[in-house]
Amino acid sequence: MSYDVKIFNSLDELSEQFSQLLKSEVDSEDKKFNLVLSGGSTPRNLFKYLSVNYKDQINWSKINFFWGDERCVPPSSDESNYKMAYDSLLSKLQITDTNIFRIRGEANPLEEAARYSKTIKNNVQIEDDIPKFDLIMLGLGEDGHTASIFPDQMNLIDDKRICSTAVHPVSSQKRITLTGSVINNAKNIVFIVTGK
Repeated sequence: MSYDVKIFNSLDELSEQFSQLLKSEVDSEDKKFNLVLSGGSTPRNLFKYLSVNYKDQINWSKINFFWGDERCVPPSSDESNYKMAYDSLLSKLQITDTNIFRIRGEANPLEEAARYSKTIKNNVQIEDDIPKFDLIMLGLGEDGHTASIFPDQMNLIDDKRICSTAVHPVSSQKRITLTGSVINNAKNIVFIVTGK
C-alpha cells in the first residue's frame, strides 16, 4: 500500500483538491461508486464546498453514500454524522434516498452494527471476503482516533467483522463504526485533516 501526504495552505485549497480527486474517481468507474463519508467539523466545510462548486460537475446519482461511523443519536440530532452530511451536502444534490445508506444511530447499537454490516455486504463489492469501498473519507481526532476506533479500543483495527460498536473514552457515548479490516480493504482512503 502506498501513500502520499499533501499539505495545503487553506481549507478551500484542500477542498478543491479532494473535489477533483472525487470527480476523477467517480468518472473512471462504469458502475456505482461506493463512497464512505466521515463526520466532524472539517468534512462539513468540504461538503459545503462540494455542494456549491461541484454540484453540477460530479455525477452524484452514480454514488452510493455510506458512513464510516455514527454516534448513537437520532438523525435529527446535531451530533449526527448523517444530519451533518445531509444538511451540508446531500440535501443540495439531485439524488434519491436509494443512494443513501445511513447508519441508524437511534437503533440498538449491537443490532444496528449487524444490520449495517448486512446492508454493506448486499451493496458493496466483496474482495477477500471483505467489502471493498471505492473511497473512504476519514478524519483524525485529537486523540488519534479515526472512524470510531479509539486508542483504547485498538482491537477494532483487526476485527474481522464489517461493523462493530465502540464507546467514546471520555463521554461514554456509544458509537457504531466500520472496522479496520474494512477500512484497510478500500480501493482508496483519504484522511481529511486540518490544523498544524
